[in-house]
Amino acid sequence: MLKSMTGYGRGEGTVNGRHIVFEVKSVNHKYFECNARITRGCLFLEERLKAYLQERMARGKIDVFLQVENLESAGTQVEVNHALAGAYVNALREVKERYGLPGEVDLPLLTRYADIFSVRKAPEDEEALWQAVQEVAEPAVASLLQMRETEGRRLEKDIKEKAEAILSLVQEIESRTPETVRQYQERLQARITELIGDSRLDEQRVLTEVAVFADKVAIDEETVRLRSHFGQLRGLLEAGGPTGRKIDFLVQEMNREVNTIGSKSLNPEIAHLVVDIKSEIEKIREQVQNVE
Repeated sequence: MLKSMTGYGRGEGTVNGRHIVFEVKSVNHKYFECNARITRGCLFLEERLKAYLQERMARGKIDVFLQVENLESAGTQVEVNHALAGAYVNALREVKERYGLPGEVDLPLLTRYADIFSVRKAPEDEEALWQAVQEVAEPAVASLLQMRETEGRRLEKDIKEKAEAILSLVQEIESRTPETVRQYQERLQARITELIGDSRLDEQRVLTEVAVFADKVAIDEETVRLRSHFGQLRGLLEAGGPTGRKIDFLVQEMNREVNTIGSKSLNPEIAHLVVDIKSEIEKIREQVQNVE
């Protein structure tokens, strides 16, 4: 089963005194790329979080937002820089007396100077924090993966339908090819006879040259390879897993074969069918850009 690279998930909850918000979204990208915005103080989880996501997604541009708020103050200490506080008090009193200013040098005034106080938090227990983050992240990631699978099923169905439509067009080209080659041989042979005449050229040589030139416009090899590519495409669709880049390569090969058929064909009906095939291949190529 194919998987898309587009999805979104969000989780929020309180675990062991921590309020955690986790958001993750993914879009199509050639490789796996993860950008994380994480609360200050929890940045040590970034690499662990990226590895956790890469285990679940092979390709895609992943954006992650992680916010952790400690609701409990246990282990938190507030320290006072008494030397700095005393210096502020003395300086304020000096200014008050020198300039005869009203008011008191009191606590409300002193609290305006935030550098007097410093908050020290106990070091985070990395393993406990990671377990808490996982508990909130797991359902969010599951939601994102479900979206990728749902979209992947739709893409797979659409690609299969377009592939069947292309094979029908290829079959129509194959049915027209023998008659087209025969008609071309006859026209070419008649034209050579008209221009040169039987007396000046060996008939067997003419027939040989006509056959060689007609072989150059034959498209049997291209249609065989095209069918082979579609067989490989079916195999990749059934295999599942991260097959997007392989399918993209196959689509390029299909397009190359169809271009060759178009350049060889002298039949306007076949040329029209080639245009239709190229249109369907382009639609598949666009869909594959979002396949993991």
